Amino acid sequence: MTDPVIRILAENRKARFEFHILESVECGISLVGTEVKSLRNGGASLDGSFGFIKNGELWLYAATIAEYAQGNVHNHEIQRERKLLVHKKTVLEWSKLVKETGTTLVPLTLYFKGSRVKVEMGLAKGKKLHDKREGIKEREAKRDIDRAMSRRR
Repeated sequence: MTDPVIRILAENRKARFEFHILESVECGISLVGTEVKSLRNGGASLDGSFGFIKNGELWLYAATIAEYAQGNVHNHEIQRERKLLVHKKTVLEWSKLVKETGTTLVPLTLYFKGSRVKVEMGLAKGKKLHDKREGIKEREAKRDIDRAMSRRR
């Protein structure tokens, strides 16, 4: 059996810069029809969004899905709370870690997997300023090495 085609809709690149990602999990997301149609047109953003555990369920807050242009009065809210579909065991483990260790839940990627919309959620711990600077130095060093290697050929 072939793997379903993955098409990335939105990526939270800032989250990977601001946080150490300790663990990640693929979640389903509960959407209404106009949200899915809007996503097919490419209207999504994860900037400033975060996950929260409420009543033993995982929720996504502040993720922006643009209004569907051909929608009517029953169009969806742009930044509503959206329920994430994930195993109860995972939610309980992450809930305990968030309460005890000061970690947070951040969405990393929003994508289509086949015809289904999925969210990659990460359990993350904030980086200190010196960690961010170190990451920038490593990235620049890698870029310089790649540039030197390409000239060598």
